Amino acid sequence: MKISELDALRIELDPIGQTAVAVALMVIIFSVALSLRVRDFRIIKTNPLTYFAGVGAQLIGLPLLTLGMLHVLQPPPSVSLGMIVVACCPGGAVSNLLTYLSRGAVAYSVALTATSSLLAAIVTPVSILFWSNAYAPTAELLKTIDVSPALFLMQTMALLGIPLIAGMIVAARAPDVAERLRRFTAPLGAGVLGGAILYGFYLFLPILYPAMFYLFGIAAIHNGVAFALGALTGIGIRADKPTRIALVFEIGIQNSGLALVILIGQLAGLGGAAAIAAVWGVWHLIAGGAIVLVINALRRRQFA
Repeated sequence: MKISELDALRIELDPIGQTAVAVALMVIIFSVALSLRVRDFRIIKTNPLTYFAGVGAQLIGLPLLTLGMLHVLQPPPSVSLGMIVVACCPGGAVSNLLTYLSRGAVAYSVALTATSSLLAAIVTPVSILFWSNAYAPTAELLKTIDVSPALFLMQTMALLGIPLIAGMIVAARAPDVAERLRRFTAPLGAGVLGGAILYGFYLFLPILYPAMFYLFGIAAIHNGVAFALGALTGIGIRADKPTRIALVFEIGIQNSGLALVILIGQLAGLGGAAAIAAVWGVWHLIAGGAIVLVINALRRRQFA
């Protein structure tokens, strides 16, 4: 497959697959909401500059830098759309784990993840539409697949908002129940969603294989920019080392699973877009793990 042919490819799951992906995503969002606690947001009062700098870099900085990258690299419109959707998605629990493994500021990482997850039902679909229409090729692509902004907003908000509200209600009224549920829902949702994504990836791998090197290159550059933004944000606010580490992972790790669900379920399963989101999801784990190893190696050398 030629790179230019990615825009014409459609990745479609059967009704059972689409339902499984949607349910899995709702279970994951429900699980995230179960873990939200008021104490996660104490940093707003104790260190508002650090908090809002991280939120701003995540919600505005990364999509803005992505827009700049698109003007420079000029990938096919479908790949561009996938990059925008990934950049507009919230972070995930993986960023908290990588921060912990690197001895970063875990509480700060959790606060940023909680914030992006809490705002995702509204901010994510609005951001996707805004930034997609800010770049001419993706704006034209949305017109060709006849995306209704109102319908897209309603469907995506419902997909994210209903489980988010339900989880927050359970967490507030029955925290013990929420904790027990989370131990079950978190691995269940992640397992089902991961299985559905791998299944779809397997089905279309023969078609996408010729473009895989290109897709991994784009994902690596994009992810590198995201990690760099996190690092530069920490330097800009003169944060301590643990906070800078948390920012690197919080901005560099995005919920690519959510991006895939939105692209397949709401945006016509555009091949290039779905492919870059899937590749992004694999690459950011590889890159994130490598950064953990480097940070810990430098720490051991420092104290050797």
